Amino acid sequence: MTDLRKTVAIVGVDESDEIGKVPDKSNLTHHAEAAYNALEDAGMSIKDVNGLFTAGTSTLNLAEYLGIEPSFTDTTAVGGSSFIIHIAHAMAAINAGYCDVALVTHGEAGRSRRSRPGGDDADPGSQFETPYGFLGAPINYAMAARRYMHQYGEEYGRQGMAEVAVATRKWAQLNPKAYMKDDMSFDDYHNSRWISEPFHLFDCCLVTDAGGAYVITSAERAKDAKKKPVWVLGAAESHDHNLISQMPDLTRTVAKNTGPAALERSGVTHDDIDLAMIYDSFTYTVLATLESLGFCGPGEAPDFVANQRTAPGGDFAMNTSGGGLSYTHSGMYGMFLVLEAVRQLRGECGDRQLDDPKLCLINGTGGSLSSTGTTVLAID
Repeated sequence: MTDLRKTVAIVGVDESDEIGKVPDKSNLTHHAEAAYNALEDAGMSIKDVNGLFTAGTSTLNLAEYLGIEPSFTDTTAVGGSSFIIHIAHAMAAINAGYCDVALVTHGEAGRSRRSRPGGDDADPGSQFETPYGFLGAPINYAMAARRYMHQYGEEYGRQGMAEVAVATRKWAQLNPKAYMKDDMSFDDYHNSRWISEPFHLFDCCLVTDAGGAYVITSAERAKDAKKKPVWVLGAAESHDHNLISQMPDLTRTVAKNTGPAALERSGVTHDDIDLAMIYDSFTYTVLATLESLGFCGPGEAPDFVANQRTAPGGDFAMNTSGGGLSYTHSGMYGMFLVLEAVRQLRGECGDRQLDDPKLCLINGTGGSLSSTGTTVLAID
């Protein structure tokens, strides 16, 4: 395989102007605000963009709205992991000469939108899952979490999920943009209302309005960027099912393949990673992902995160923005993993800033634990 390490870099990132509860802005408004903010962060303009990437809407719609005529366009949409996967696709497109400045955007009025997309009654999920009560992500992921508890112990799994929720909230309290910053104790977690057993309220991600964008460009163009470039070392992507009922193993995601592949392509190991940005649609997603990526073995994640190891001051920095659990989650959260990773590597995170991180692993999960994209980023 061709060595593509440090052939492209992320040079600009930002959210839309307002995130959280923003009832007067559309999906496209969030896309556009984030796009212009990220380009400003990069020291570029919309006229520099010739590659356009998004998920959840068509680039026909987005390009028209932004006034872009791209020479490369990509609407890969496999859930919240899409925006991590777009990094690899942009890297391939730039190295192939199809574009040299790629803009990747996300925008979703997940909390305030007035319409909800309907499903196709002819799809397998509509025929074979919905009639039996599989009505959305909390139910689907809860079944997977219940299987994990059956295999490894209910109280053991529950404490692992609690550790993730409480630690992530502590990071959110250091992030001015986080939606939920109230104190959360373990008692608060355990006493929160049930959503879909075994999930309490604080096991579940937020539902917010938000947009995000990043700019990725060639190594040559990155030299002239406004800020220090964040290099892409390696990436991998895959998916192994769509319906939760067809998931090969409810305790293992396809990150078991993408994690090792991304690390190998990057030329680094688990021990080299300074920050892990792990998609946290639910607390269980984090446990299953840590094991699948190989940071710990099957059934070991609750011990791995024990004693607030992933909280501020712990020795395994993870989800330092406050995550989808406490910072923001507009529907497809993967974009915001990238924003925090870049900011941490550039030393821009204020009170939550880590001590000189050099390498970050990002892992996005999409669908019903269906797809993953894994990327390793670095800074000189």
